[in-house]
Amino acid sequence: MDNFQTFDKAGLSKYVRVRKFETKLGEHIDVPSSGDIDEALAASSAKFVIIGIPEDIGVRANYGVPGTGSCWESFLQNFLNIQSNEWTYAKDMLLLGAFQFADLFQVIEQYSKPDEERVAAYRQAVHTIDEAVYPIIKKIVAADKIPVVIGGGHNNAYPIIKGTAKGLKVADKVAKAEINAINLDAHLDFRSTEGRHSGNGFRYAFEEGFLQKYCAIGVQENYILQSNLIDFLKEKTLDFISFEDIFLQDKYTFEQAVAHAITFTKSNYVGIELDLDVIDKVMSSAYNPVGIAAFYARKYLVQVARFSTPAYLHLCEGIAKTQDGLQHKETGKLLSTLVIDFVKEMIGEQRS
Repeated sequence: MDNFQTFDKAGLSKYVRVRKFETKLGEHIDVPSSGDIDEALAASSAKFVIIGIPEDIGVRANYGVPGTGSCWESFLQNFLNIQSNEWTYAKDMLLLGAFQFADLFQVIEQYSKPDEERVAAYRQAVHTIDEAVYPIIKKIVAADKIPVVIGGGHNNAYPIIKGTAKGLKVADKVAKAEINAINLDAHLDFRSTEGRHSGNGFRYAFEEGFLQKYCAIGVQENYILQSNLIDFLKEKTLDFISFEDIFLQDKYTFEQAVAHAITFTKSNYVGIELDLDVIDKVMSSAYNPVGIAAFYARKYLVQVARFSTPAYLHLCEGIAKTQDGLQHKETGKLLSTLVIDFVKEMIGEQRS
């Protein structure tokens, strides 16, 4: 657990902008009273556990645009300053902490040569990230809580799926350590097992048996590997509905596409995935000039929260600050909105 740093009350003061006659979410959200993760989970009555994975090693390993490590700070700056009111459910959320992989990145930068050698080093490092992430996800799920994971590359889908499946098995909620997943994404992220990176997290989870059924929505046909198309046509447990099917060919409305994914995966607990590169003109590791409107991303989370059995939420691939210093502050605000939409819908469903 050396790579994980828990949050505390003192840490909140760095982010919360106190204002007279207002109450911010950061003034009421639950945080650990000690650095012990097991104690924090046992002591908290919160259903949702928020953690950050601020890294872009997996993205670099997939030849993507770096910067996904910047979203966690941007998220905190926005999220903790949302108004605390009857719709934001601050007491139902535990801000547990974040992983720290800066030292791992610095070692790669210092000791590996550019190009292929460095990419190989990144891919090896992703295995290290996997081994750090999945045990904490397992602890959260085994404690009967729902992880909400922010930031980093989509490589983290694999350890999140693995940890969730194992956690549900420990909690005796599934007979076998496997779950299903729905992914709103411009890409399938089902590339070959060529070494770990942000483009093959679902492939690794599927081949290792942690991912039973997988359905992607909004995938752009230009980005689908022919080999993946064959995989998805052959395997009955894999499915997707493309962006073109929804918005150009009118084969489905967006709501119908999400409903199809919910029905396809309803046999088990479901991991809810949202890659920000699916959203129109949001800065991400694979910037999308023609994607879905952010409104549809919000609708997606409300619909899956209401009609599926979510085991976790994973929001990834967004960039708040690029390598050349450009700021994209709206990314953190969007992430905050998406988290509240999901939590609000799930809490509302449980209490209705």
